[in-house]
Amino acid sequence: MLSKCANPVCFTPFRYLREGKLFEFDSQRESESVQGSKRAARRVEFFWLCGECSTRLTVIRDAQLGVVTVPIARESKYLVRGAAA
Repeated sequence: MLSKCANPVCFTPFRYLREGKLFEFDSQRESESVQGSKRAARRVEFFWLCGECSTRLTVIRDAQLGVVTVPIARESKYLVRGAAA
């Protein structure tokens, strides 16, 4: 459940979808089924940036760090660097 802005240094509480920006990420992980075989379980996670933070930041998924906030100006550099790795 969303409770506050995804920016770790911002404490704006989540109240309405009309302000800010909502991000949705799918994550898959293996889970044990009843028969003991493994299968991928789909889990959807939501992250919200408040109106003020969404003008400067975006939310991305990093393979090593997980879901993180990065400055919008650095997003394209970050993605290019990540694609080359």
